Amino acid sequence: MVSRRGELETVRLIAGVDISAPDAAGLARAAVVVLSYPELALVERKVITKKVTFPYVPGLLSFRESPLIIAACEELEAIPDLILVDGQGIAHPRRLGLASHLGLLWDKPTIGCAKSRLCGQHKAVPSEPGSYAEITDNGEVIGAVLRTRTNVAPLYISIGHKVDLETAVSWVLRCCRGQRLPEPTRLAHVAASGHLEAPKPVNTQTQMRLEI
Repeated sequence: MVSRRGELETVRLIAGVDISAPDAAGLARAAVVVLSYPELALVERKVITKKVTFPYVPGLLSFRESPLIIAACEELEAIPDLILVDGQGIAHPRRLGLASHLGLLWDKPTIGCAKSRLCGQHKAVPSEPGSYAEITDNGEVIGAVLRTRTNVAPLYISIGHKVDLETAVSWVLRCCRGQRLPEPTRLAHVAASGHLEAPKPVNTQTQMRLEI
């Protein structure tokens, strides 16, 4: 059911999602941030704290993390056009990582943007930003290892849902602002750590006067 075709249209809002590690009581914070594009300004932030009920099983992280992430996303008022996920898409032994799970559940374009490789092999990546190499597994291209900063550890990019790999790499680079991580997942990580304040509400009366 995962679509590997590019189905993105106009992108005005980009979301990033992440989740903290559970504490001693089994509680974790799931965060979703929504940014405007191309400004990448924070539009909305939702964070929820809930108990993780699914055990840690390698390769089944989606079942452990997605219930909390979905609960946070259900509180959003802004509807993103694209979602960047701190996790794998099809670069997964079953070709169904967290980004693909969430993309299917929301029926939205999603990109997996992981900090480490789960499976597959790739050639060495040059040190220049924007350089990447394909990740292959059993003869199938499942993702790309992408350098976002000079001489900094690369990211592992894969199709989540409704994007092709070239588009996924392109959007990750567009969302980088001099950091290793693209801004949506970077801010989601900060929010999941409890260190990102919600954006100030817009004064609609002032906005109307400016428009007039």
